[in-house]
Amino acid sequence: MSRPGYRPRPEPSGPPADPTPPEPEQSPRGGRGEPSDRLSVAELMQRVGREDDPEATDLTPPVQDPPRSATSWMYRAKPAAVTPDGPTQVGTAPSTRLVESKARKRRRLRLMGRTATAFVAVMVLAMTGVVWGYLRATDSGFSQVAALDLDSTDVVDPGGQYGDETYLIVGTDTRAGANAAVGAGTEADAEGARSDTVILVNIPADRSRVVAVSFPRDLDVDLPSCQAWDNTAAQYTDEINPGGYSDKLNSAYALGGPKCLVKVIQKMSGLKIGHFIGMDFSGFESMVNEIGGVEVCTTTPLVDGELGTVIATPGRQTIDGVTALNYVRARKVDAEGNGDYGRIKRQQVFLSSLLRGALSNKVLFDPGKLNGFISAFTKETFVQNVDTKSLVTLGRSLQKVDAGAVTFLTVPTAGTNEYGNEIPRLDDIDAIFGAIIDDEPLPGEVRTPDPVATEAAQAAPTATRPPAAAVQAVDPSMVTVQVSNASGVTGVAAQAAESLGASGFSIYGVGNYSGTSAATLVRFGPGQEAEAATVAAAIPGAQLLESDDLDGIVDVVLGTDFEGLVAAPPSVGTELNPTIAPRSTVISGKTIEELPADLAYTNAGDTSCG
Repeated sequence: MSRPGYRPRPEPSGPPADPTPPEPEQSPRGGRGEPSDRLSVAELMQRVGREDDPEATDLTPPVQDPPRSATSWMYRAKPAAVTPDGPTQVGTAPSTRLVESKARKRRRLRLMGRTATAFVAVMVLAMTGVVWGYLRATDSGFSQVAALDLDSTDVVDPGGQYGDETYLIVGTDTRAGANAAVGAGTEADAEGARSDTVILVNIPADRSRVVAVSFPRDLDVDLPSCQAWDNTAAQYTDEINPGGYSDKLNSAYALGGPKCLVKVIQKMSGLKIGHFIGMDFSGFESMVNEIGGVEVCTTTPLVDGELGTVIATPGRQTIDGVTALNYVRARKVDAEGNGDYGRIKRQQVFLSSLLRGALSNKVLFDPGKLNGFISAFTKETFVQNVDTKSLVTLGRSLQKVDAGAVTFLTVPTAGTNEYGNEIPRLDDIDAIFGAIIDDEPLPGEVRTPDPVATEAAQAAPTATRPPAAAVQAVDPSMVTVQVSNASGVTGVAAQAAESLGASGFSIYGVGNYSGTSAATLVRFGPGQEAEAATVAAAIPGAQLLESDDLDGIVDVVLGTDFEGLVAAPPSVGTELNPTIAPRSTVISGKTIEELPADLAYTNAGDTSCG
């Protein structure tokens, strides 16, 4: 079977390593017969501990024997025993049956201790060898492919993405070899390979969430000039495809392979793609089978016009690899009526369930399932800048991420053009990826609050100062308000703006703030105290903060203390004494465009049946 990017690894070359251990030499620590490049058992166990727990810092230092001379290790002076007549050598004491019995017990205990230490040493060495041998063996299963363009000028704000991890994951629908056997079709149906599924996964530097964005396979894109890709040979050719306008996204892979697809997605998203993972149909089926299937739930039978009946009965059920493959591939389901978008939604629901299953003890603590899952993954994938150790390290850094902090989004489109291509809503797409780069809240996202930030917010000064003079409420229709979400909770800005608008305030705009604020603030420019106080009176707990950058607009910044309540504004002429934010309050940032209200998303923590 050929698959994109397959590269057989060369056998190791060169003379075999000399099994004869080196002669003992003087150790820099001073012990004779201890080579400097060897580790003690305690040091080795410490090192294994560090590899197993990257956050481990408090390690017990190894117990070391005192310095020994050239002969003291062979002949040690026996300790003296204190008697009423003064110290005498133990060896001169009369030997009794009780003394000999105790000596034998001590010798047995010492022997048992040494045996236990040797056993631990052997086990540690064996386990260390198994771990690293397994990593090496697993890495050899990855097929390598050239895909990335790390120096691309299409990357937006590279400094702002420092520390982020972004993966482009591609499911290809080549019809050759094992893929035909699992029902993908034949090469007579469609030659070459296409990017049947394209998902861009971003993990911010603080590892607080995971965002996965799905791209419709028929998305209308402009193709750049790309080196041609021969899928059968799994390599690039000398031919150059000149590119073109208004083509389908999946043709980028068919014509230019992984490199061309990465270019297209990187230009559209602005994200720096640092890792590439490609997988074909047969690999997907094997992974599902290895972990014993994946649970899905459907409210109606799933029947596809081309694949037939995929799931006959509705409800919650566990499906095997073959059924799962059809579940995520089906595109002609009349009950869904939206072509590729129903398929994308099912893929997101399926991956959410797969993620929850993988995070459970069912897989992680079952060596057989875990080993089979990883083996299937490595055997049927082609990658660049991906190895087992980096995946394990990344997995450990994400151990505290709940499923609710994993969000799947779908690139929004506006119908189709004359070629049948899905027309991308470019402004909305820019807003989505801007929110991802700036680490802004996303629809449905539930992130665990940062304990350090929460503690700092609770400890923030609450002292207030009265305004220079009392002000009177003004007519709400005379106040132009911008509502910005700095609470970390999606959707509150739109709700607050709707309530303020219903009360008569003129709404200038709604957006997300680039950052969070502990307090809800009403920012205003010079001479706008009365307008700001009128707005603040309608938002319980809001504090006033004067700024010089608003140009007549009152900016409501909803903080983490905002409880979603908006009251009716006071009557015109009512005397107001608003709370003024402390002088030490500093808020910096900007309001970014609100995400589209119809943005399709799936939260991995959602277990509802739909």
